[in-house]
Amino acid sequence: QVQLVESGGGLVQAGGSLRLSCVASGRTFSINAMGWFRQAPGKERAFVATINYNGADTYYADSVKGRFTISRDNAKNTVSLQMNSLEPEDTAVYYCAADNEAYGTSRTASRGMDYWGKGTQVSVSL
Repeated sequence: QVQLVESGGGLVQAGGSLRLSCVASGRTFSINAMGWFRQAPGKERAFVATINYNGADTYYADSVKGRFTISRDNAKNTVSLQMNSLEPEDTAVYYCAADNEAYGTSRTASRGMDYWGKGTQVSVSL
């Protein structure tokens, strides 16, 4: 299996920036796409961004496009999310996710991912 551990969450003021990182361990050779999802209090988990294996294709939720950037370093088994111009609406627990190459995936759906981290809190204040 694959284990994912997120880091980099915290509290920032609106307009600030944070960089989230996720380290994968275990059967990392089986990982295909990776991504980030988030869940705000009282709401369902939502898509944020995904990236394919070689980093050539990236997808973003409309709400974060132009502000967030997803990247990965396969040599280090990491995926990152650079978040700029943060807004209070970005407040949520952010989850790292990975797709096993043996199964189908999705550009935006959480059901397309096979492995999940425990999440890291991001809070944006006014």
